[in-house]
Amino acid sequence: MAASKAFNATRSEKVFDLINVILMTVILIVTLYPFLNVLAISLNDSTDTVRGGIYLWPREFTLENYRTIFNYTGLIQGFKISVLRTIVGTIFGLISSSMLAYTLSRPDFRSRRFVSIFLALTMYFSGGLVPGYMLMRHLDLIGTFWIYVLPGIVSAFNVFIIRSFIDGLPYALQESAKLDGANDFTIYYKVILPLCKPVLATIALFLAVGQWNSWFDTYLYNGNKPHLTTLQYELMKVLASTNQGSGMVNANDMANLMAQVSPESIKMAITIVVTLPILLVYPFLQRYFVSGMTLGAVKA
Repeated sequence: MAASKAFNATRSEKVFDLINVILMTVILIVTLYPFLNVLAISLNDSTDTVRGGIYLWPREFTLENYRTIFNYTGLIQGFKISVLRTIVGTIFGLISSSMLAYTLSRPDFRSRRFVSIFLALTMYFSGGLVPGYMLMRHLDLIGTFWIYVLPGIVSAFNVFIIRSFIDGLPYALQESAKLDGANDFTIYYKVILPLCKPVLATIALFLAVGQWNSWFDTYLYNGNKPHLTTLQYELMKVLASTNQGSGMVNANDMANLMAQVSPESIKMAITIVVTLPILLVYPFLQRYFVSGMTLGAVKA
């Protein structure tokens, strides 16, 4: 009887494992296929791409599509600014959000309820596009690099995630450090930050992706500043010109692009150029991602 139950349990487990493997395989295929298709088209000869029928691998392999894209005027400068804003914006965002989160986690901070409510309101209400533009103009940030960093230096969502994580840490650690003569900054820097690596890595990924993908602020504030252009803004102009003939790209540059590659090839190559850097960074932070989100969201 016991052997029969064990056999049935084992058979049930095997059926579950089989269904699980099939389901995960289907999800993997559905997830990877669009990206692999884009990669195959971007590596295929542009004239051959017009025929269609390209799925998982290029029919006529070539790097000409990427060579043409990187010869486009302004792309290299845009890449430099995008990398710089991603690094600076991520660092400043982590420092400011973690310091505010640490302050709000302190039970002896009398205004923590008021500040928390004020931050929560910013998640649901904003001043709007025109007031925001006027504010940036009065702060003399338009036409400067810091327009990419300072307006979004503190995010209420990020602050609440870090604060929840800190609330889950034993408060006795801070009290013990105080007894040893540590001040608030020392506790933040030497006690809190080392213990918050998982959630900080998670927030760093959020900030980096947001900074890397951003182009609308360049369009609004630095659209006429070639030395402050970003990669995404330049690629957006190419896409808009190939799709609509909007004229955002210099006519000579556009003519050179169209003479060498098709619009479809340009789109696919641009997609890979934009997504590849983040895909390379994600594996290094992925091991912190789940623990940072779950531990920061649940408090005993």
